[in-house]
Amino acid sequence: MASKSMRKGEQTRATILDVALELASREGLEGLTIGVLAERMSMSKSGVFAHFGSREDLQIAVLKRYNDLFEDDVFYPSLKEARGLPRLREFFARWVRRVTMEIVSGCIYISGAVEYDDRPGAIREALVSMVDTLQEALRRCIQQAIDEGHLRPDTDARQMAFEIYGLVLALHHDARFIRRPDSAERAMLGFERLIATYRNPVVAELKSIGQAEKSSRKAV
Repeated sequence: MASKSMRKGEQTRATILDVALELASREGLEGLTIGVLAERMSMSKSGVFAHFGSREDLQIAVLKRYNDLFEDDVFYPSLKEARGLPRLREFFARWVRRVTMEIVSGCIYISGAVEYDDRPGAIREALVSMVDTLQEALRRCIQQAIDEGHLRPDTDARQMAFEIYGLVLALHHDARFIRRPDSAERAMLGFERLIATYRNPVVAELKSIGQAEKSSRKAV
């Protein structure tokens, strides 16, 4: 009986989190209150408190839920691609796709940064940790592309990650705020220009030679 009750409690908590994430995506984390959430869930405030304990606990749980969804949608699938540029390209393409799907709701990483950039506390710390982990994963992808010889050996992985992150911020701004329909295409174009800037010319030349030799053999 206890196990059955626990499963029901976990399901209720998961449902509350999904509704809370939807509200926070539209209204911001600060717009998320126990009262509004209880009303949406047709629950009492004490019922919601029983699952989270406090408004801050709820907000942090929503952040973690968003982070888990982002990793499942963007990070982990990209690991199936080969190390180097294939993985980096998949990472960015999935990120762009996610931003375009969040045009209506918004990205909590970005909206949260606006809300908590100058507000110290547990929520800001949790958000900073998640974004830093994301940026570190991006830097690792870039470093792998350097190690694989796809990018120049003198490539500054931190600088390139900064520039790629800037493309995502520009995409979010133009797609969500200005509502420019070609924002995703421009982000992808900007990414490919970055790749061209950092690409290892030796590897590119060897690849070109290999393709030429392959074409010659077919011709013979």
